Amino acid sequence: MDWDTFRAERRRVGRPFVVAHRGARLIEAENTLQAFLLALGQGADALETDLRFTADDQLILFHDPTLERMTEGTGPVRAHSLDELQRLRTRRPDGTLGTDRIPTLADLIAATGGQTPLLLELKDPLFLQEKYAQILVDTLMQGGVLRRSALVSFHFEHVLAVESICPDIPIGHITLKNPWPRRGARLLGPLWPLMYLNPFYTAHAHRMGSIVAPLDPTPETRLPYYITWGVDAVLADDPAGVLARIGRLTGKSKNGA
Repeated sequence: MDWDTFRAERRRVGRPFVVAHRGARLIEAENTLQAFLLALGQGADALETDLRFTADDQLILFHDPTLERMTEGTGPVRAHSLDELQRLRTRRPDGTLGTDRIPTLADLIAATGGQTPLLLELKDPLFLQEKYAQILVDTLMQGGVLRRSALVSFHFEHVLAVESICPDIPIGHITLKNPWPRRGARLLGPLWPLMYLNPFYTAHAHRMGSIVAPLDPTPETRLPYYITWGVDAVLADDPAGVLARIGRLTGKSKNGA
């Protein structure tokens, strides 16, 4: 499955797809290969992660601009080389330091065999520069996952910068305040209260040909509404729990049976 066939597949299985938010981050250190592989083992349909550049221009999977929350290191991510960053231990959900290391985007592609849809949030303003946008496109092309990858950002200009050099890549927008679907965005991530402000959000988005995945990594209590509104995907900090809840609500398994 890729993002071009996402909506058709969603109709076939009869339930929203579950996108693991930074992996199974309630169990493993977020944005590590262990977290992503566990999420897939739990049945997640796609993986969401965050992209930043190192001092030596390597693409890594890391949410924060600084190291303190998630590692034993300190200071800005951008101030460290990949080698320096991969010497650091990452922090597990209970606050202890584990053996998981900060992976690169290429590491994730290799670990998943290039077969898993990826939702990539562009955190770094460097994506505005053609050099860095090209690094991302080259990485996705070399990994054979260009059509299985979608780019999203709170800053729509970041994804537009990448689209300008690779028009084929699906792009999307995350918003905290706009209750109306944005034109030009193939994927839409409205903060979940906006869906209540505009319960026709998904219907409008679908008429524009867009995919809707609310910004809501703990969607369990709102799943009945999301299913009624026909959203295409939900984020999940707990992929196994969200899949189980969807199964009880819809009677649909991972494969739609």
